[in-house]
Parts: sequence; C-alpha cells; structure tokens
Amino acid sequence: MLEMVNAVDEVRDYKPDNIPQEILSSSKPLVFRGLVSDWPLVTQASRSSNNAIEYLQQFDSGKALTAMVGEPNIEGRIFYNEELTDFNFKYSRMVLGDIFEKLIAYQNSNKPPMIYVGSTNIDNWLPGFRNHNDLDLGQNAPLASIWIGNRSRVAPHYDFPTNIACCAAGRRRFTVFPPNQLENMYVGPIDFSPAGQPISLVDVCEPDFQRFPKFKEALNAAQTVELEPGDAILIPSMWWHHVEAMDDLNILINYWWRSSPSFMGPPLSVLQHAILGLRDLPDEQRMIWRDLFDYYVFNCSEESMEHIPSRARGALNPMTEETAKQIRSLLMDKFR
Repeated sequence: MLEMVNAVDEVRDYKPDNIPQEILSSSKPLVFRGLVSDWPLVTQASRSSNNAIEYLQQFDSGKALTAMVGEPNIEGRIFYNEELTDFNFKYSRMVLGDIFEKLIAYQNSNKPPMIYVGSTNIDNWLPGFRNHNDLDLGQNAPLASIWIGNRSRVAPHYDFPTNIACCAAGRRRFTVFPPNQLENMYVGPIDFSPAGQPISLVDVCEPDFQRFPKFKEALNAAQTVELEPGDAILIPSMWWHHVEAMDDLNILINYWWRSSPSFMGPPLSVLQHAILGLRDLPDEQRMIWRDLFDYYVFNCSEESMEHIPSRARGALNPMTEETAKQIRSLLMDKFR
C-alpha cells in the first residue's frame, strides 16, 4: 500500500443532528471523528461482529438483494477482467441472512472469497433502522444506503451527489483526489463500469507507474484517511475517491444528496449524448459547437437572451420541473 502524506482535514464535536449547512456545503473533504459513535449499530459492532449482525437482522425485510461475489485471487479488488470486456466478479441474488452466514464462515480465512453488497437502499431493505441510526441533514433530503462485506477495494471514482459516508463496523481507508486530477486518473470506459460511474484503471494499492506515469501527479494531490467505527467522511460532489474495507466484517452507511433539483437529471447522460452528437464532427464544426455550449451553458447570461421575451424563451428560461419535462419530451420524440 502506498504511503500518503496528505491527510484529510478533520472536524470534531458535531453530532448526527447538529451539522451546520455551511459544513455540509464544504468544497473539500472533511472527516468527522466520532460523529455516529452513539449509533446502536456502532455500539454493537464494537462488541463483536456477531453482535452487529444480530442487530441488523432485526430490521431485515427478507427481500433478496444483489451481492458482488469474487474469487479469492482478486483479493477484494472490484474491477474488470484483463480485457475490460467483463468484470472480475459475479452478481448474485441473496437474502441478508445468507450473506451474513458466508461472512461469518470466511472470518478466519487468510484469503477468502469477496462478498460485497453495495449501495442498498436502507428504507426498502432495512425498514425501521433509521429510526435509531440516522443523520439529520436538514434540507438536503438524502438517499440513505448501506454497504456490507468483507475486505474489498473500490477503484477511484466520482459521484455527482455530495456524500457523507459513516463507518459503522470495520475500518475503511479513503483516498480522495480533487476533480482537477481527471487527466492523471487514467479513467476507463464511461458506459461500462463496475461502480456505475467511470473508474480509474490504476490500482491505488500497487500503481504501475510505467503504464500510468501521470498518476504520480494525482498522488501528489491525494489525501488519505483511515476511519474507525463511528467516524464519517464528507466527500464533495465530483471528488474522486478510492475506498478500501479493511476487516472481516465492514458496514458503512452513506447519504447522497444533490445541490440541484433531481428533475435536472444526471450530467453523465449529457456527456454521453455530447459524445454521440459532437465529438467526431469535423474540427471546424466542433469548435463552433464548443462556442455554442459556452454561450448557452457555461457562460450563459441574461444579456445574451434579453432580446427574447421571457414567455418565448422556452428551454432558455431558468430550469423548472415543468421545463425539464418539456425538454425530456422533446428529446424522446427526437430519439424516436
């Protein structure tokens, strides 16, 4: 494992119900030591893995969920096969009890198979859990998810929503990179990824600098932190992060929220559409479209539209839910 010298800034003395909005709006990662140390799940996990499992099972809805299952030889690294034509793990549908049974059986193995349950909606699969284990994030209306597994490594990726990840059982090591490190991250396919979002092809734990020389620059800008149960980390929108679960049983609760209305949709879809329609145009045409995007999207101003009556501006008006519906309808008709 590479030794990082830059540590993530830490804040203390916050509780799950008193995090100020200005802290939640931070433009840089922050670590909250002991933020959720009073959660019942964290308390049970501090006693034993079995206690944590028994506590969670009382909320189990019994619904099957999706687990990633990998052979011991991948050493927990959730990634592609060598040709990048498939993943190095398989998806399996299981109920929570079966997952815990396997995790318990693998606890004393030096090189166990990987079991990883990612991004599972708590309210759907563990109803009632948040009545006792939750964060009050005010106006942000987050999506709360649980992550369960043994040792695993998730490649650097970004999320469009802001994220608070709370370590409930086991230790987690986060390595974060600023968004401006994009060109140094060696990003893989944008439409086929084990994480949903595009991932870096570099193994952070054993980087191949001959193949990925610019990753050294990314490491110079990287920050790292190891979370103990009860700690949490805030990862702002679009920051790259590598996540390593370090123990036989690891449970993480995270909260995602957007700073923009959900009706605006995911920007990655816009990027993919732009690749379809613009990237391979002749150079001269592509430069003209770049200027159009700059004029209407990235540097749009009231002055540039004041010659059009507001009632006639359509998509050029400030985005509302109704305007978003109209644009989607127009796009669907064009795709047909």
